[in-house]
Amino acid sequence: QPCWREYLTTRIEQNMVVNCTCPISECRAQPTTAFIYSIVSSEEIIAKYEKALLRCYVECCSNLTWCTNPQGCDQILLKDGLGYGAACSKCSWISCFNCNFPEAHYPASCSHMSRMTCAKCNHGFCWRCLKPWRPNHKDYYNCSAMVSKAAWQEKRFQDYNERCTFHHHAREFAKSLRTSISSIREMPKIRNLTFVLDACKVLEQARKVLAYSCVYSYYNQDTESMDIVEQQTESLELLTNAL
Repeated sequence: QPCWREYLTTRIEQNMVVNCTCPISECRAQPTTAFIYSIVSSEEIIAKYEKALLRCYVECCSNLTWCTNPQGCDQILLKDGLGYGAACSKCSWISCFNCNFPEAHYPASCSHMSRMTCAKCNHGFCWRCLKPWRPNHKDYYNCSAMVSKAAWQEKRFQDYNERCTFHHHAREFAKSLRTSISSIREMPKIRNLTFVLDACKVLEQARKVLAYSCVYSYYNQDTESMDIVEQQTESLELLTNAL
C-alpha cells in the first residue's frame, strides 16, 4: 500500500494520473477512482486528482469548454444554440466556442484570428501549426510578389492594426468609466445613474465589434461586399464616438 500511495501521488502531482496504468510493465490495468480514494489519504492530493478528472471530462466533451477570461475564471461553459459566443454566468466574459482566441471576436471569423502574414514576402501561415495557409487552410500569398506589393500590404496591415488597437484601448476606457460610475452611484444623494451604466456597456460592446471589424476587413477579399462593410463600420464608429 505505501508503494501504491507514493506511485499514485507522484502521478497526480505530475498531471499524469488519468491514463496511468499499473506500475508493473506487463500489466496494463488502470486504477479505478474508488481504488485511488482508498489508497491516497491527503485531501490536497485528492483535490488535485478531482481537478484532473474534471479537466479531462471537459476536454473530452465537444459541447463544453473553459471560460477564457484572461483575468482568470474556473467556470465551465455549455454550448447553447448555434452561436459562436458563450457568455460566462460567473464573470460575464464572452468566449469563442470554436477556437482558442481569448474572447468572442465577431464579425471576424476564427480563421481570421489564426492567420498570420509575413510583411516581407506576403506568405500566409497558421500561427498555431506554422504550416502554410494552403492547402491545409484557406488561402496563400505567393512569395514571388513584388516588393512594392509587400510594402503596400505592410502599410495596409499597420493601418488596420492601429485602428484595431485604438478600439481595444477605447474599450478599456469604457470599462474604467463604468467602474468609476458604479462607485459614484453608491454615494448618498446621487440620482439614479443606471442609464449611464447601460450606455457604458453599449460603448464597450461597440468598441469590441469595431476592433474585430478591422480584422474582418483586413482579410476580406470581396471588394463589392467590403464597400458595404466599410460604410457600416464608419457609421458605427461615428455613433460610438458620439456616445
